[in-house]
Amino acid sequence: MLTASLVLVATLFAAGSVAAKSAKEISPYPLGERSVFSERAIAERLQPVGSVCVEGEDCGSAAAATEEVASGPRSGEQVHQSACSACHATGAAGAPKTGDAAAWGPRIAKGNATLVKHAIEGFNAMPPKGMCMDCSDDEIKAAVEYMVEQSQ
Repeated sequence: MLTASLVLVATLFAAGSVAAKSAKEISPYPLGERSVFSERAIAERLQPVGSVCVEGEDCGSAAAATEEVASGPRSGEQVHQSACSACHATGAAGAPKTGDAAAWGPRIAKGNATLVKHAIEGFNAMPPKGMCMDCSDDEIKAAVEYMVEQSQ
């Protein structure tokens, strides 16, 4: 019985020494810096997660690389789909639905120049440029022309 116990203890001791890892395998940090409460761990948690780049400052090439470059003016249909359809597809806030000839008839009678002016400057419940602040005046004009074509 004593021999069996000694064999068991020796086996466990041998298995433990084989399974033991070096300190470098457990953690790359020295013993005093392994704790989550160590100065090293606290400093890592307090590192900023991002940065702010203000226009006009040199923020490096990484910020410039992520900017999208416009490939040219968008078509009237593209502007309509991305900005105008939120109201003109649903009739929100009294907007005439694209394709509704009865609703668009009196507006079209005022002339294309008036429609474009109202679209750019805003009119009644419609905000200026329909809240598409990255749209140029030419893109707004193209969107108006697209909606008029679809609504005649």
